[in-house]
Amino acid sequence: QVQLVQSGGGSVQAGGSLRLSCAASGRGFSDYAMGWFRQAPGKEREFVSVISWSGRSTIYVDSVKGRFTISRDNAKNTVYLQMNSLNSEDTAVYYCAATGSSSWAEVWGYDYWGQGTQVTVSS
Repeated sequence: QVQLVQSGGGSVQAGGSLRLSCAASGRGFSDYAMGWFRQAPGKEREFVSVISWSGRSTIYVDSVKGRFTISRDNAKNTVYLQMNSLNSEDTAVYYCAATGSSSWAEVWGYDYWGQGTQVTVSS
């Protein structure tokens, strides 16, 4: 069992930066790939990024490539999402999640979810 608690987020002007954190408790954090998803009002939850259990592999959705960076610190049981050059289309509730499957781009592929944190980008 893994519990995920998110922090960070908030409101920022377009072009600004924010960092999200997701701290895990329980056993086996380093056994899981960790992903970030987001859900904008009226839209489905969408995949943003994933990092392998070792941290050596990362994948991003095209819309955030070059602007967002996912990282993890297994010693601290924490995964991060650094978001730069934010724009209004990044406004959403962001969720971290843990997966033990290869279906890392799918919501249903994840076993554990954080509580979500709001990111609002104003133009």
